[in-house]
Amino acid sequence: MKRQRQNDPHSKKKKQNQPKRMPASKKALSRRDFFNNLRNGAIATVIVGGGAWFVVDEVMATLDEQDLTKIGNGIPTIVQIHDPQCSQCIALQRETRRALENFGNDKLQYLVANIKSAEGRALAAAHGVQHVTLLLFDAKGKKRQVLAGPNQSGYLTDVFRQHLEKFGGR
Repeated sequence: MKRQRQNDPHSKKKKQNQPKRMPASKKALSRRDFFNNLRNGAIATVIVGGGAWFVVDEVMATLDEQDLTKIGNGIPTIVQIHDPQCSQCIALQRETRRALENFGNDKLQYLVANIKSAEGRALAAAHGVQHVTLLLFDAKGKKRQVLAGPNQSGYLTDVFRQHLEKFGGR
């Protein structure tokens, strides 16, 4: 008899016609939960906003470093002929930036001529140099020295200091 009830087509209809139970409505948000959610949202906003600020700042600095029209603007300039996929270029960039920490931006400016760009290739070709090279320009934009190959920050600091003594602008 039990088996007949289970296979009885009328019993399935009863189950199908029964109203579905609605899930219990959400509990009203307490004041404490509301302020916890508000605090967490504020913290997330600060973290995301800070990350976005950092990314924008880095992009702007990179774009500023690649503006080769600054050569000859009255500030002696160091230009690195750079290939972003070259490990020696990346090492030279790191050492150059470390050396430049000893100088103010108003005393000596650092630019990057990326050989993957048309402007970078043109500058390298105009001066007859390859990547992993630093070009030192005076304040008027005249090339005064070429440093080829990787160098340590201590040596670069000394070279930059001598360059400023001889060719410092302003």
